Amino acid sequence: MAVDAKQLAAERAARLKAAVELKEPDRVPFTGIGGDVIAAYAGITSYEFNFDYEKQCQAIIKYVKDFPSDQPVIGMTGLGNHVASMAFSDYPDLYPIISRVDGPTNDILGVDYCRFPGRELDENSSPQFIGREYMSAEEYDELIADPVKFCFEKILPRIVRAFRDMKAPEAHAAMARLALEKAKAGAAMRDMFRQLQELGYAPGGLSVFFAPLDFIGDQLRDIPNLIKDLRRYPDKVKAATEAVLEPLLKVSVNAKGPGVETAMIPLHLNEYLSPALYNEFYWPTLKEGILRLAELGMKSQVFFEGRHDAHLETILELPAGWGTAYFEKTDVRKAKKLLQGHTCIMGGIDVGMVISSTPAKLDEYIKEILGEMMPGGGFILAPNIGNLPRETPIENIRAVYEAVEKYGKY
Repeated sequence: MAVDAKQLAAERAARLKAAVELKEPDRVPFTGIGGDVIAAYAGITSYEFNFDYEKQCQAIIKYVKDFPSDQPVIGMTGLGNHVASMAFSDYPDLYPIISRVDGPTNDILGVDYCRFPGRELDENSSPQFIGREYMSAEEYDELIADPVKFCFEKILPRIVRAFRDMKAPEAHAAMARLALEKAKAGAAMRDMFRQLQELGYAPGGLSVFFAPLDFIGDQLRDIPNLIKDLRRYPDKVKAATEAVLEPLLKVSVNAKGPGVETAMIPLHLNEYLSPALYNEFYWPTLKEGILRLAELGMKSQVFFEGRHDAHLETILELPAGWGTAYFEKTDVRKAKKLLQGHTCIMGGIDVGMVISSTPAKLDEYIKEILGEMMPGGGFILAPNIGNLPRETPIENIRAVYEAVEKYGKY
C-alpha cells in the first residue's frame, strides 16, 4: 500500500473510531450508499454481479473510486449460512467456507432458503432469503440439549439439498466442489481487498452475531410460528435462547479476523414485539451477547430494524460507549435526545428519498440532518437500509456525497 493510501486509510479508520468513542472527528464519518445500483452503474446485470467474481470486483472498484466514503461500499454479494455456521461452530478454520452463500455456492449446495438472480429470480433481482419452518415445536428439547449437534444432524440436511444424506457420495462430492469454489472465490476477494487497500481502505470488516431469538425465528421456526411459541411454550423458548447464546458467540468470534473489532448484530423481531415481550424473551440474551462481546474486546453495531421507538430506553442498560445503535425507521434525532453521550448513533439517510427525490432536495435534507446530528460527535452518517435498487438516479447519489463534503466538516 502506498504511503498516501495508508494515511487515507488511517484517517478513515480514526474518523469512525472517534464517533464510536462519542467524540467529534475532523468531519462526520460517512459509510457511503450503494447496493444493487453498483452493478447497474458498471453496466452489468445482478446475475453477473452475483456469479462472476471478476465482474463483481470491477463493478465494486469502479463504484468506490467514483463514490469514496469512510467504508468501502461492496453491495449485496451473498446471504448468510447461519445454520451451517452453528453446525460447524467448533471448527473456526471452516468459517470462511461455510458462513456465506453466494451464487456459485448455491449452485453447488442448493440452500433451500436462498434465491438468486438468474436462477430462481429475474436476472436483475436482489438475492433473497425465504424463511420457512425447519424445526417443529416438538423439537425444542433437542435444540436446548445440544444446539450444535441438533443443527448439524437435523436442520442442515433439511436446509441444504446436497446434504440430505451426509453419508451419500453426493454429499461428499458437494463438499469437495464447495472447497474448490471457495478457493476460487477467496482468491478473487483477496484481489479485490488489495485494490481497496490501494484506494485507502484499511483491511478489516465486521463480525456477525445474532440475537438468539432471531436465530430461532429466522433459521428454525419462522417468525409466525415463533410468535405463537411465545404464548404456547414460553419456558422452552427462553431455554432455547439461552442454549444457543454460547454457540452464536463462538460463531461471532470465529469471524473475528485481523482488524475486525466490531460485531454487526442485525435485529429482526424487535419491531414485532411489545415492550413486555421484548423485555421477557428478546432483550436478556441480546444484552448478554453484547456484554460478552465487550469482554472479548469487541464493540457491537446493532442494526435496529424497523421502528425501535418502544424499546429505546433499554439501550441505556448497556455501559456508555458499548458500541453503535444503527437505526432504520426510528428518527435518529429522537434517538440522539436520549442517547447522546452514551451511544454512538448511526443512520440518518432516508433511502426512499435518495430513490425518489431530487438533487436539490437531497442537498437540503443532508444539510439539515447533519446540522442536527453532528454537534457533540458520536454520529455516523449512513443509509437507513443498505440496498439501493438498480434504478436509483445516479445524480441523486452524487448529490448525497457532495452534500456530505459541503456540510460534514466539524
